[in-house]
Amino acid sequence: MQTTEGVVLPGERAPVTVNVDRWRAGLPPDAWPDTLPASGEIWRHDVFAVSEACRAGVASPRQLLTAVLVWAYGPIGYGPWRAARSLDADPEGKRLACALEGVSTPSPDEDALCTAYRRFRDPDQARLPWLGPGLVTKVLYFVGYRRGTGGVGGVQPLILDRVVASRLPAEAGVGRRNGWSSEEWLAYLRWAAEQARVRGVEPDAVEMALAPDR
Repeated sequence: MQTTEGVVLPGERAPVTVNVDRWRAGLPPDAWPDTLPASGEIWRHDVFAVSEACRAGVASPRQLLTAVLVWAYGPIGYGPWRAARSLDADPEGKRLACALEGVSTPSPDEDALCTAYRRFRDPDQARLPWLGPGLVTKVLYFVGYRRGTGGVGGVQPLILDRVVASRLPAEAGVGRRNGWSSEEWLAYLRWAAEQARVRGVEPDAVEMALAPDR
């Protein structure tokens, strides 16, 4: 299970709170993961649980995407509408499955992470409407992160969005725009892995410190 000390991961400060009824009403019924808390308080642990169920064949890729987008958008009013547009563009989840194939393995390596990122950005493979780089990295984080294993050279998939990018030092190798190449994302992952090694923490604790409000 992708968690430590209950449902709160080291560095995680609070859950995302959403109106579950509003979200469910705005999405296709088959895309809703029933394991999400009915209270609407969504911790990272809850999304990781859907990811694990998806890898085990118990949940669908569409349900996984929903869990990530509920957590990512949170209470933002347009969240359900945008999520529905993303889901409607892949009604059978084939594009999602294509993108996530390599990162659903027990130990995805750097090549697998970059391939998945590029597939999500390619309209001929797995690109979906309203799923920009920031949301793509959130999906890859929840699918590919392997807690406690260190990954290959300590590299783990992490969230890279405008908030994180605006707070990264120059040595992380990321431009401060809303959109990054796979090479920039990988440079950030390597930087975060080194920071995690020095601090003696998980790589995602480095990301959480950069975006402490989530």
